[in-house]
Amino acid sequence: MAVPPARRLFGTDGVRGVAGEVLTAELALALGRAVATQSPVDRPRVLVIRDTRESGEMLEAALAAGITSAGGDVLLGGVLPTPAAPLLLGRYKLDLAAVISASHNPYADNGIKFFGPDGFKLSDADESAIERLLDEQADVGGGAAIGRVSELHGTLEDYLRELQTRFAELDLTGVNVLLDCAHGATYRAAPEIFRRLGADVSVLADAPDGRNINAGCGSTHIAALAQAVVDGGHDLGFAFDGDGDRVLAADRHGTVVDGDELIALAALSLRERGRLSGGVAVTVMTNYGFHQGMREAGVEVAITSVGDRYVLEELRGRGWSLGGEQSGHIIDMNFVPSGDGIASALLTLEALAGRDLAERASMQKLPQRLVNVPVGDRDAAMASAELTEAVTRESEALEGRGRVLVRPSGTEQLVRVMVEAPTEDEADATCDRLVSIVQGSASTA
Repeated sequence: MAVPPARRLFGTDGVRGVAGEVLTAELALALGRAVATQSPVDRPRVLVIRDTRESGEMLEAALAAGITSAGGDVLLGGVLPTPAAPLLLGRYKLDLAAVISASHNPYADNGIKFFGPDGFKLSDADESAIERLLDEQADVGGGAAIGRVSELHGTLEDYLRELQTRFAELDLTGVNVLLDCAHGATYRAAPEIFRRLGADVSVLADAPDGRNINAGCGSTHIAALAQAVVDGGHDLGFAFDGDGDRVLAADRHGTVVDGDELIALAALSLRERGRLSGGVAVTVMTNYGFHQGMREAGVEVAITSVGDRYVLEELRGRGWSLGGEQSGHIIDMNFVPSGDGIASALLTLEALAGRDLAERASMQKLPQRLVNVPVGDRDAAMASAELTEAVTRESEALEGRGRVLVRPSGTEQLVRVMVEAPTEDEADATCDRLVSIVQGSASTA
């Protein structure tokens, strides 16, 4: 089988970059033309949704122009969380969906990612084919009938209805919850579904102005939510990211509960309810305590590279239903083949079944130390024999009690050193030794 050429534009989550500089209106138009041309359907119907960034409307218009110039019809769904795209694809039996968002990135960035009719993100091969079409602009969209653009009304209600149907038996009466919507795509949907399910809801960061998305708020700045939970006397809080596909939590003491712990809670709950298909897929960054907890509970765990894309591939390959990342991407294939922060928050409350999040006992999280070490050549640094020997030595010392992970960044000249150990002191000491060796290797590379 032929191997697609290396992709230049598409990363692990679509095309992303500074809006107007990297991700221009011209590029969005070209991507729209290419994806519509690549579709096996003569006149594809394409859903387009976005988050709250000020560049979203520009890119939406350009993308729609590109799709219609290649004969596709565009349905504008407005501001919605990313997981609404695969859900609406199925509801309306559409051919493609495009999400305009840069997730947890600052407002100046934006991105475009595509979903196929099956609700999954386009494959590497499909993305490579789109890039080839971009290199052959003369052959893209020529001679096609011109498509139409229309608004798809009621999309927010459709998404809320899917959530309400899935969690119909979840009664949140008496639950005092604080939600941080990151001034992003969840700012209407999240408070509304929690209220419909009976919760007493307070909200932070729900007034997007186009530039405040993820700015000191949301899942990448969860300290604000954690403190507000304590100050306000809330039972717990949830923080979403800009496009709503990830979530982190804080208990009533202000302790942050990351994706590892939320996945562990969900795994045990879903198994008890007969809704866990197979085991759980997580990434190499997942805390050692998660693996201990799942081993004790008899739940099989598969390990993938970093990125929800790889978790999803593992779930599809194994026919499993649950997986995710420490960062808060949690995928429940029984609901939607994408991370869904709102659904994951509700899944957490379903798992708690009225219990206090502060009393969770699904896993004993080990102290973790992560250091990103700048290097001139990450590959040369990783090739150091001294570093290889040190990683082996430190791993053997922690065997059965913790772990060591040293890996190159996929996008920057960094080597990431992570250590998990029974105590913070041991994790810090081990990490410091390895960082010193990486720095020495980098200086001699």
